[in-house]
Amino acid sequence: MSVLPTRYTELVGIEHPIIQEGMGPFKTVALAAAVSNAGGMGTISMPGMSQEPSEGAAIMRSHISACAELTDKPFAVNVPVGADDNGKVLPITEAYINAVIAAREADSKVGQQLKVLTTSAGFPGAFASRIKDAGLIHQHKVGSTRQAIKAEEAGADVIIASGYEMGGHTHHSPVHTFVLLPNVTAAVSVPVLLSGGARDGRTLAAALALGASGVAMGTRFIASADNTDWHPSVAQFIVDAREGDDVVFPGVYGPARGLRTAATDRLLEIVANGEMTIDELTEWKDHALQLAQSTGDFEKGLVAAGQVASGIQDVVDAATFVPQMAREASEVLQELVRGLVPTSTVGV
Repeated sequence: MSVLPTRYTELVGIEHPIIQEGMGPFKTVALAAAVSNAGGMGTISMPGMSQEPSEGAAIMRSHISACAELTDKPFAVNVPVGADDNGKVLPITEAYINAVIAAREADSKVGQQLKVLTTSAGFPGAFASRIKDAGLIHQHKVGSTRQAIKAEEAGADVIIASGYEMGGHTHHSPVHTFVLLPNVTAAVSVPVLLSGGARDGRTLAAALALGASGVAMGTRFIASADNTDWHPSVAQFIVDAREGDDVVFPGVYGPARGLRTAATDRLLEIVANGEMTIDELTEWKDHALQLAQSTGDFEKGLVAAGQVASGIQDVVDAATFVPQMAREASEVLQELVRGLVPTSTVGV
């Protein structure tokens, strides 16, 4: 029985209100399965945004199948949404959404486990109804209250309120978690998850106190022994990070936050000098992110990570960490209640 049941755990059928974020553009199959097996919600990340659509879809399908073999628990898939200058969803985004729906339709076991599709970066527009019609729970990540209201009106089942301090794609208008989350929870009726700044039971308890139904974490799970698809030096890079080591750089769809490397400096030079076309630059960024994740090359690689990296001091394993984080949050909340002064004694 869950020590910390919330609206979100009830909706998606998991034990703990702890979600592993999408962490593309690379593979998170082993990590997703480990987090789901631990009672949280693991997420398969998209393979890349510069892939040829049919190739990317095939890779996504293989990752979904592999995850279903490693866990019998629910898991999610993250698909960043890109659009062209006319607002039309990009072919690679459409291919990934179609791949998720096709995987559910082709395998009844996958259909029972693959419960959630998270969209981020941009709104999926016409695909929102298709996601719902496919039987998926639709989570959408936002950086403003206006976007949250729009997503709920379009049928999103869950809102992920992502503060400016989060890793990976962030927002043009910086609103930090402590401001954004209570704004969003007051404005929408669906469950809301916090993304940005969460790392332990204390921060989960804080999120719940601000009205969230759980937390979605990426940076914390980079530094996980279960993140075996990535080069192990990336986990240590997170542990070694200190306050001020993060930087915002031009991502694929807008600003992105990561840890400063030689590649972030090189990227800023490329953009300032206009050395590449938009398509060339997108491919360069995709490759640089994958390079760091797969080889641990921090000279040529970009490391997407949030400011919370400065507070992460160890490499954890999901089987222990996820339930322990939930217990810690429950204990923090109970201790706060016990510490409150009874109203009858105030002023005595």
